[in-house]
Amino acid sequence: MQLTSFKSINKIAIPAIIAGIVEPILSATDTAIVGNIPENAKEALAAVGLVGIVLSSLIWIFGQTRSVISSVISQYLGAGKIAEIKTMPAQAIALNICISLILSTTTFIFAEPIFRLLFKAEGQTLDYCLQYFNIRIWGYPFSLFLFSIIGVFSGLQNTFWPMIISIIGATLNIVLDIILVYGIDNYIPAMHIEGAAWASLIAQITMGLLALYFLLKKTDISLKISKNIHPEMKRIIGMTLNLIIRAISLNIAIALAGRTASKIGEEFMAAHTIAWNIWLFSAFFIDGYAAAGKIFGGRLYGAKDFNQLNHLVKKLSLYGLIIGVFLMILGGIFYYPIGQIFTQEKEVLLPFYGVFFMVLLVQPLNAVAFILDGVFKGLGEMKFLRNLLLIATFVGFIPSLYLFQYLELKLVGVWIALAVWLLFRCLGMIIYFKKKFSPSTITTF
Repeated sequence: MQLTSFKSINKIAIPAIIAGIVEPILSATDTAIVGNIPENAKEALAAVGLVGIVLSSLIWIFGQTRSVISSVISQYLGAGKIAEIKTMPAQAIALNICISLILSTTTFIFAEPIFRLLFKAEGQTLDYCLQYFNIRIWGYPFSLFLFSIIGVFSGLQNTFWPMIISIIGATLNIVLDIILVYGIDNYIPAMHIEGAAWASLIAQITMGLLALYFLLKKTDISLKISKNIHPEMKRIIGMTLNLIIRAISLNIAIALAGRTASKIGEEFMAAHTIAWNIWLFSAFFIDGYAAAGKIFGGRLYGAKDFNQLNHLVKKLSLYGLIIGVFLMILGGIFYYPIGQIFTQEKEVLLPFYGVFFMVLLVQPLNAVAFILDGVFKGLGEMKFLRNLLLIATFVGFIPSLYLFQYLELKLVGVWIALAVWLLFRCLGMIIYFKKKFSPSTITTF
């Protein structure tokens, strides 16, 4: 089966791109709407950014079963043993739901210490953080549930239904953001930052319910939990734990970047929030091809077709680089209008324009890093991904961050450190893939 053709790759990648950008669209929509509120826009924008960092951290750390489920199902599909895996997803989803409920409750209780101590938020910014977070956190279980089901669809080589769910969720969020934040005269009062939180929560609940409906209607996967633990659950838990450790390392880097920006000043934190949302959007845009790498990579690995696997990686890397360069050029053309979409505050726009060029320059690195991430997840190489990110964070990013802050590069220094972090990841994955999966190094299938 020719899985490396342009048509096959884009049949998976394009719907995955649309589905993947929903989470950053939810955050970016809140950022743009809140950033244009006349009252306390700077503080509200900083609060949305800090809450976004915490929620993204929770989703990325504990949403790793999506990749694991997709990897295992893809490998079984490639090996022609899909019937043997049908009872596994229900057990993995149930585990995810339990974890998400515990985390939502715990972080809700300790929300104030998290933002006060970890991010040094205070005053009006802290109040806004708590208002926004204490509503949005209850969408977290629905997000993890959605991620798990997307993992099932991905493993079955289907990104169409996740795309439909994402389009509906993003559209609903945008409409509700405008209505609930600004209000409608004599009908709905303006709810400010709480309105943005409610809009996101309702959108997340809707997407979770739609995911459940499509899973039951469009697949043969049952959500009935078997009394016997599936044999693959041990491997799934092991792979998930490796990805959780990896994600914790990743989020240490993200949190330190946000904390450093916050310490520099509220206007720098607000500028970092805008830059981060743009980076997140572009990363998830590129991630559509990473999804193709994960889906087809796992299937080709299960089928032991290493020649096609190498062709797949080369093509995906090329496509990703083209997209990365395109996004870089597009951002350069609309350099100033992009910032004005998010806020009109001059004291925020000034540091944003001073750092946005770094966000654009890292786009090619983003492309390679995210695509190879997806391929390695499909191959089940979670232990390697864990070790690589630990090295990238603690050897590459953190020393660079402190060095550039010592040199007083401020927000630009934060983003140079993030570029170093991405470079470590890219080079590590390229070297490891050539060493282990090149046809010339494989002696037996």
